[in-house]
Amino acid sequence: MLNPENTVIGFIGTGVMGKSMAGHLMDAGYPLIVYSRTREKAGDLLEKGAIWGENPRDVASNANVIITMVGYPSDVEEIYLGEDGLVHHSKPGSYLIDMTTSAPSLAVKIFQAAKEKGIHTIDAPVSGGDIGAKEAKLSIMVGGEEEDVEIIRPLLNLLGSNIVYQGKAGAGHHTKMCNQIAIASNMIGVCEAIIYAEKAGLNPDSVLKSITTGAAGSWSLSNLAPRMLNGNFEPGFYIKHFIKDMKIALDEAEEMDMKVPGLSLAKNLYDQLANMGEENNGTQALYKYWKS
Repeated sequence: MLNPENTVIGFIGTGVMGKSMAGHLMDAGYPLIVYSRTREKAGDLLEKGAIWGENPRDVASNANVIITMVGYPSDVEEIYLGEDGLVHHSKPGSYLIDMTTSAPSLAVKIFQAAKEKGIHTIDAPVSGGDIGAKEAKLSIMVGGEEEDVEIIRPLLNLLGSNIVYQGKAGAGHHTKMCNQIAIASNMIGVCEAIIYAEKAGLNPDSVLKSITTGAAGSWSLSNLAPRMLNGNFEPGFYIKHFIKDMKIALDEAEEMDMKVPGLSLAKNLYDQLANMGEENNGTQALYKYWKS
């Protein structure tokens, strides 16, 4: 059983969401070693007592559970399978948990490489954005060996309120693709509804009071539409990362010979926003497409 007495957690990636997630683990008493490409992003955690790791290899040498929350599949591949990566330098029996939204095929590749070294790997992407991370109410979609998942479940319970085992390695990332596909088309609908309300001369805030609790209700409508109306486009989740996720989903859908017109349209709109210089804003900045 993992507990603060026998577990040192390594956390790689202390950005918008990772910083809050790592903080919850520290608050539960777990010793923490952190690494991020930009040390300043880990500043608050270091002030609370976290130890700085110089690189992934350093983290692997000093922790027996390592969580990664980084940007792109290319980052995941380098951190896990690179020359100084986790798979090559973690101790046998360690648990490596990738909570990045990454490619299912890469999760399988990492799982197979780690298994040969006696290392356990789990793919556990999340949904809930910065709010879910801060409130430890993330939805966590988990793939890997079920017995491994049950061992690390107490740690996941510190980060989320809805932890569901989805199946073998890669299943967590496939489930996250389902999540992103649903969000992509929904975000178009949320923006169009708000713009329609404005053009019809309605009070959009009043409209939200009516439609958020009805059949149109969604997380994006309740949490991101108010940000749009307040002109708050700070990232709970970056547009550039959402574009990455949609690209993964489009590639996986193509492999399955599946048409995804809603996802394709959303990707096109967000690509246009990125070309307008909005890639570092939150996904709610899609609202600006109609304002440009």
